[in-house]
Amino acid sequence: MSADSQKIRFFRRHIPAFECEPGCHDCCGPVTASSEEMARLPVKSAAAHAAALAELNCPHLGEHGCEVYLERPLICRLFGTTPQLPCPRGRRPETPIDPAIEQQIYRYFAEKRQILV
Repeated sequence: MSADSQKIRFFRRHIPAFECEPGCHDCCGPVTASSEEMARLPVKSAAAHAAALAELNCPHLGEHGCEVYLERPLICRLFGTTPQLPCPRGRRPETPIDPAIEQQIYRYFAEKRQILV
């Protein structure tokens, strides 16, 4: 397992989970992810990317929500767990993300080339 994969697994374990409002996709806009995260997602066509971007959506947002929920990028997992990325509907975990972990994630974003999902 690569060092990046290990970091991603570590971060995923330390981002608190919470239940989204059913049917809400307010935070599912265009986002970026590292190459390591992109490798975990199904490949979408250029047309699918263009259509999603035109609607300010993620190409992995389907009729019934996120089609890659278990493999969603770190940025998607952060929404609602920190005041910097609040849930538009006010949902959040009981305990927000540890600020030290959050800063490590932002450093990872800064160090790794990010690709538009």
